[in-house]
Amino acid sequence: MSKRLFVSIDLDGLAEAIAAVQDRFEGASGLNFVDPAQAHVTLKFLGDTDPDRLPELTDELTAAVEESGVAPFEARFGGLGAFPSEEYITVVWVGVREGGPAMTALNEAIEDRTVAMGFDPEDHELTPHVTIARMDHAGGKEQVQTVLREADPTVGPLDVSEVCLTESVLTDDGPDYSTLESFEL
Repeated sequence: MSKRLFVSIDLDGLAEAIAAVQDRFEGASGLNFVDPAQAHVTLKFLGDTDPDRLPELTDELTAAVEESGVAPFEARFGGLGAFPSEEYITVVWVGVREGGPAMTALNEAIEDRTVAMGFDPEDHELTPHVTIARMDHAGGKEQVQTVLREADPTVGPLDVSEVCLTESVLTDDGPDYSTLESFEL
């Protein structure tokens, strides 16, 4: 049975701040919030992966993190945005104010190693962000757009010292994430 995997930077300790940002959208029809305790920046989505590949994947991610040359750093999160656009919203996110270049360097090294292993390449440049909600229908679109235009929240700083290989198990209550392996910077 395959595992649904991604590589991430977890926002441990910032759940309350993420929840406070989500509160700004309270009552917006069609908006489903991500569990703030599971907030993260996705560096690379790997998708369904054969568990037999985990040892090789772990070795390659260890090498990628080392090759990136990224040392532990402080990231700062804040501001809001939407994908693919403010007119057609599927994802609402908090941005990365500081630490983006380090995240991009990690992403590029991880991308090189995982694509060489046969994982699909990304079809777009990394935009470091933290998904806080997904929009299922446009019922609350105007409310969401107003908050996106008027709010500029600060989520806070985070000392980043590791990258995680994370498994995502889809449940009726949304995805449940668990760290399979971590890689120190």
